[in-house]
Amino acid sequence: MWTKISSLFVIKTKFEAFAVIYALALGAVERGVHYLSQYPGIGGWLLFAVCPIAVFMAGARILDSVERNAEA
Repeated sequence: MWTKISSLFVIKTKFEAFAVIYALALGAVERGVHYLSQYPGIGGWLLFAVCPIAVFMAGARILDSVERNAEA
């Protein structure tokens, strides 16, 4: 039973990977907007820029792992 439940949390296809990356990107931009309101000026913009960069790195890792599992 635990294997059935745990299989729900495994990203198997590229479509699922892109859906997860999209959700991460929405959250990152939302957090960036909050940073802009809390820290006006250049500091807020720098924090805003860092949020999507983290999503790019995580997205690359997710897509790479999906492609490796497809090859195996």
